[in-house]
Amino acid sequence: MKNGNIERRRFLKWSSLLGALAAIPAAPVLAGITPEERTALPKPGSDREYWVSLMQRMARPILMNLSKGTLKQNWEMEYALSWGNRDKSTAWLEALGRLAAGIAPWLALPDDATPESRIRQELRGLMMKSLANCVDPSNPDYFNWRKGGQPIVDAAFLAHGFLRAPKMMWEPLDAATKQRFAEEFKSMRRLGGFNNNWTLFAGIIETFLYATGEEYKMDRIEEALKKTDSWYKGDGLYGDGPAFHFDYYNGFVIQPMYLDILKVLSAKEDKWKKQYDIALKRMQRYAAILERQISPEGTYPVVGRSSTYRVGAFQPLAQLAFTDELPKEVSPAQVRCALTAVMKRQFEHPGTFSKAGWLTLGVIGHQPEVADSYSNAGSMYLASVGLLPLGLPASHPFWSAPFTDWTMRKAWSGGSFGIDHAIGV
Repeated sequence: MKNGNIERRRFLKWSSLLGALAAIPAAPVLAGITPEERTALPKPGSDREYWVSLMQRMARPILMNLSKGTLKQNWEMEYALSWGNRDKSTAWLEALGRLAAGIAPWLALPDDATPESRIRQELRGLMMKSLANCVDPSNPDYFNWRKGGQPIVDAAFLAHGFLRAPKMMWEPLDAATKQRFAEEFKSMRRLGGFNNNWTLFAGIIETFLYATGEEYKMDRIEEALKKTDSWYKGDGLYGDGPAFHFDYYNGFVIQPMYLDILKVLSAKEDKWKKQYDIALKRMQRYAAILERQISPEGTYPVVGRSSTYRVGAFQPLAQLAFTDELPKEVSPAQVRCALTAVMKRQFEHPGTFSKAGWLTLGVIGHQPEVADSYSNAGSMYLASVGLLPLGLPASHPFWSAPFTDWTMRKAWSGGSFGIDHAIGV
């Protein structure tokens, strides 16, 4: 009875605030969304509420518009200052593909009677409509899948989202939409011979086709795995190609896609299991390093390319928390607390979201001068992969454990924080 009263009070708090917020006219209207359609969360009182509110803030403008075929119409896309004359038409695919890679596990959670679940049901429905529209040539929001090289990047992120939650993201789609996706994904075979992290884009797309029973190219999968493994430099770090780059591409792309390709293969064929186990140990080491990059203040070193992808740099840490495979020296609670601190530093800073509700170019706030030449506002939604642990239920220790200091808070307060060491695989 006591728990029931607590849940009832929580529901009344959320629902009353949702109603109050929905009654406030938006000025300006949020990215083509009418005031009646706004259901923003109240000021969150817990870490999970905060993460859900942030996820909504990222997802709602994209999915509400794309589900109606008004994404291109209502999103005045921001491009890097150094963009030049490159094709601009992939920006919307970038936004959806990257968003899906991050929020798919949360969308796949089972429904219940909580306010969060009602939000999830709504966004899940919008995602299904959005997926159908983006591959429908008759829809105003049909994406560029076939012009230039960039589409393979974000088709790969979308394929990763499908693999992370197939029962929600893929299986409910109608047969025509599935066939359209298969054709668009297979069209990426026009591109290849990559000698950097792009080989994983080709590999994960073919892995998705393999997992769904479509015709696939094993040579593209094996090339991605062979090249990536050959670029391993030691102590949990891979090169982006033969050379080592001091950036966060091990987080943005390399480790999560490499590991999940091997996960799919090893689930069906034992011959891949040893390589998967080694890749997991390497990723656990890299996740431990990432956790130690987060300062007591919730900042981290801004180095290398694509720094405007913000908390997306911590994808391996978020992914291993989601799959319950964190290294033994890193607890789920300290990951939650550390990532929450980073998110609040980045996303609560004025200018990180535009007045219309879209993510802007920058690391903290709006800093277009630090965006790489290939970046646009759609690219920024790779930040959503930092939210992967939302796919864990609220009862999981990741969410239910009390506040826990992360490693650098322990270290710089004079506390005990454990010995660090390299790995030999």
